Amino acid sequence: MMRQLEFRRLGVRDYVVTADEMRTWTQARRPDTPDEIWFLEHEPVYTQGVSCSEPVREGASDIPLVKSDRGGQITYHGPGQLVAYLLLDLRR
Repeated sequence: MMRQLEFRRLGVRDYVVTADEMRTWTQARRPDTPDEIWFLEHEPVYTQGVSCSEPVREGASDIPLVKSDRGGQITYHGPGQLVAYLLLDLRR
């Protein structure tokens, strides 16, 4: 059986809103829900991954800092940087 894959172009989006929408989408999906890839850019934001061991001074920049459950250190996201989020059911 061939699985369906849908692509979404979402424009410039807030990081926190997008992360919440991905969690909601993932929790609501059913076995027959098509996998999706979301293409977007984020409004300016620094994300701090769980591997970041150095303390980060909040307010050190006008750009917001958001703690994330992803791996890695600190990453900047902003307009002009294309991000692709793969929402795939790997158990299929």
